[in-house]
Amino acid sequence: MTNISGTIKSIRDIMWQDTGLNGDAQRIEQLGWMLFFKIFSDKDKELELIDDNYKSPIPDHFHWEEWAANDEGITGDELLSFIDRELFPALRNIDVSTGNRRALIVREVFEGNNNYMKSGTNIRKVLNKLNEIDFNIAKDRHAFGELYEGILKELQSAGKSGEFYTPRAITQFITDIINPKIGERILDPACGTGGYLTCAIEHLKKQANNVEQLKSITENIAGWEYKPLPFLLATTNLILHDIEVPNIRFGDALDQPLSNFTEKDRVNVILANPPFGGIVANGNESNFPQNFRTKESADLFLILMIHLLKAGGRAGIVLPDGSLTGEGVKQRVREKLLKDCNLHTIIRLPQSVFAPYATVNTNLLFFDKGTPTKEIWYYEHTLPEGQKAYSKTKTIKVEEFEPIKQWWHNRQESEVAWKVSIDTIIERGYDLDIKNPNKVVEEVVYDRKAIIENLEKSFRASLAIIEELKL
Repeated sequence: MTNISGTIKSIRDIMWQDTGLNGDAQRIEQLGWMLFFKIFSDKDKELELIDDNYKSPIPDHFHWEEWAANDEGITGDELLSFIDRELFPALRNIDVSTGNRRALIVREVFEGNNNYMKSGTNIRKVLNKLNEIDFNIAKDRHAFGELYEGILKELQSAGKSGEFYTPRAITQFITDIINPKIGERILDPACGTGGYLTCAIEHLKKQANNVEQLKSITENIAGWEYKPLPFLLATTNLILHDIEVPNIRFGDALDQPLSNFTEKDRVNVILANPPFGGIVANGNESNFPQNFRTKESADLFLILMIHLLKAGGRAGIVLPDGSLTGEGVKQRVREKLLKDCNLHTIIRLPQSVFAPYATVNTNLLFFDKGTPTKEIWYYEHTLPEGQKAYSKTKTIKVEEFEPIKQWWHNRQESEVAWKVSIDTIIERGYDLDIKNPNKVVEEVVYDRKAIIENLEKSFRASLAIIEELKL
């Protein structure tokens, strides 16, 4: 098997030498489109072998085999010119009139992403390294899939791009708790790099007993993403998880009237970390009923997700503290959530979970649609002992959620868990930002004598400095 990690390290080293790449986000985008095209082309070869009628949507002249696969092929300025002036324009204008979903994916990926590298020689070196990986070999593909998660994780510290990545521990925990089943329709309307979708795919694979059930996973997993880079990364992510034609829509989930989504669009499960702290663009708030119109993206996504769930459907989502409190529209959104759904659990997370790109307090909300809320259980997830905050090197881990899983089916109040009745919440004006009433606060005992002595020392030192300054 190819040394995948060594290959990726070599590619990174080559990219660091190229003057066209500036910052982690650009390097990830550059690697992203090249990886996507290699993975897509390898899948094309496989499909041609197993289906005599299959025809690649990519024009012959632009197949990977024609310009990239030969290690002694075109390089330098000739390669750079080919990519910038021929390859990208051709793939951005690929024929999609036949409704071929694979053709549409290629066009959408190349419409929104760019070739940043300035050295054709460096590009050739990267292509030759990618040629060492055969994505049709299951071991290569799965080994790379594990490394790919690490590449996506780097986005968390890549400036604004960090918003597209949800820590794997959170996506895994929410998926485990929601427990999607074979045959259920599953949606992430703000899928970023596809973390929830891939967790759901792997969760469902464990349940599949035959080919038909495996096929149903592809048919029932869907995502929406409106920014080009995460769309590219999510599409590649799903292909690496054996989804031949990922069902990810490139577009803004908020760009059409809520009434356009009818029963046929509704789903059984929603797993999501909708964008928060952002302001919606293009007047998209006007797509929502008057009493729910706001510029706050998280609140609009919450209304959308309530609408998209089938009766009996369930959701596990991430929301900031700002969505749990506030008057006006925010209060009406929460009231709708509690009346239309059973918001049975809120997991309160430490502030630094999404650091460094976001440092707001966040929460995991779990709700089922169809019955109103009668009470809400809260659980305060605490930092590991001795750790003051999460960071780039000390991220939240999957095993930290084990105590919550153990508590989940045998709920009792404790120092970290408490429940609140709907009557109390109504009295609070549907304010859900309820602090832990059971937290034990250590009593601080002050030594008055020591405090006075320290103050006297400080005053004497200050007076001495003043006297020196007068000289």
